Amino acid sequence: MKSSLASKPSITSACDVEVVVRRPTPSNVRRYTLLLIFCITQFIYALTNSALFSAIPSLVRKFGFTQSQSVWIISAYQLTFASFLLMSGKISDIYNPKHTFITGKFIVGVISIGLGFVSDGILFLALRALSGIAASLTVPSALALLVGLFPEPRHQAVAIAAFGAWGSIGIVLGLITGALFVEYAGWSWVFWFVPMVIIPTTFISAVLIPSPTKNVVRESEFTKFRSLDVTGISILTVAVILFIFSVTTGSTTSWGSAMTLAPLVIAIAMIAAFFFWEAFQPIECAAVPSSTWFIPNFSVLFGTALLPYFWWANIFTTYVSLWQDIYKWSPMSSAIHMLPIGITAFVFSFANRVKGLSSMSAKWPILCGALMMMLSLVLFAFADTPDKYWPLVFPGFILGSAGAMLANISANIAIFRATTPSMAGTVGAIFNCGLQLGSAVGLAAVSSIQASVQVRNGGPSNYEGQSAGFWFMLSCISAAALAVVVFYRTDTARKRVEGTVVCDEK
Repeated sequence: MKSSLASKPSITSACDVEVVVRRPTPSNVRRYTLLLIFCITQFIYALTNSALFSAIPSLVRKFGFTQSQSVWIISAYQLTFASFLLMSGKISDIYNPKHTFITGKFIVGVISIGLGFVSDGILFLALRALSGIAASLTVPSALALLVGLFPEPRHQAVAIAAFGAWGSIGIVLGLITGALFVEYAGWSWVFWFVPMVIIPTTFISAVLIPSPTKNVVRESEFTKFRSLDVTGISILTVAVILFIFSVTTGSTTSWGSAMTLAPLVIAIAMIAAFFFWEAFQPIECAAVPSSTWFIPNFSVLFGTALLPYFWWANIFTTYVSLWQDIYKWSPMSSAIHMLPIGITAFVFSFANRVKGLSSMSAKWPILCGALMMMLSLVLFAFADTPDKYWPLVFPGFILGSAGAMLANISANIAIFRATTPSMAGTVGAIFNCGLQLGSAVGLAAVSSIQASVQVRNGGPSNYEGQSAGFWFMLSCISAAALAVVVFYRTDTARKRVEGTVVCDEK
């Protein structure tokens, strides 16, 4: 159906250019091939970052990092990735998501080649940060392309669920991949493996992604640039960088230090300034219009986005550290014991295909997923010896990972249904920023609690610290579940009208 704008003549100046708004519908083979490529891209990013945990000891020896500096092997990428997601989403919505996706993906491949050859620690961290910026270009653009390739609600839900699921699976399988590379090939292959997959699929993407058709509506380059809201996005980007830096530093040094408190206070002030700035911007020029947060269920769905990676990241890091440092299990043994998380995540990535689940409001799968994560944490809190893996940890892995995936895909699908297709890139960026913030902030908070309890109770070998971290996670997820119960609306009919955004259907 053509838009009302497209049916009317437009008055333009000679300097105006045509706006890209529609794409031809490709064949099913082409669509699902592109879906596979998008999923593989997401999978490789997650797998690489997960594999680095197995390579951290080798990298620390190679570059002479201290314990506090070693945190940045992971955080350098995570910080820039989360910080630039919104900018990338806006670029994808205003300009061409095809070019955004291909550019970011190709840069990641090239940087990964260089990372394997680096011999200086500072340069290594700088390249990790740059790869995070490049990777941030691909996620919102891939989601925007998926929404365009799969306009039918049922097929779109499957595509979005698959995209999120592959990233979750990559997190766990990265453990085994990293252990294999470190043990048999060397840490460099953790990075060299990336371009072997990324660069060929980039060229395939360039051929298969359909070129957009052109609408008669015209818009000047200045108007496009103004719509990018560089000022607002810059304020928020700096705020997110400072916030993540603060919580990461606090977990490795002291929460009362100036290096932790100063950026935290500035970040909070800048976030407030961002919302103040956005309140006075026209809707078409705002990075995140103030009205977005008042879309039915949007805010609560963003809060739900904080939970899945919060659970996965903390369980992952807590048990890898416990098993290898305290129980002296090998990296490969630890990775194998983590497999139930990945297998369960993969199985439950198809939960939206179940007829009963796909037809109900997202509120109930989200609450079910939260309850499953909460029950798993109760089991973990009492798993204080290696022999409790099978009776407590193993069922906890299955329960928690199933719940995290159920909450993840339900919230992901619902947040796109609550908004219009023209906002797909920005919405994808906001949702994925929530995932990353849940991981980064959650890791910092839980690790800080664990460390402080361990100091008072005999060190890391005492399980009191890990148990305290699990109880803290339980309280956070319980609070989020309560917010869903109270604030999630199931009585709003879904609409797909440009400029009108509502929640998912019953």
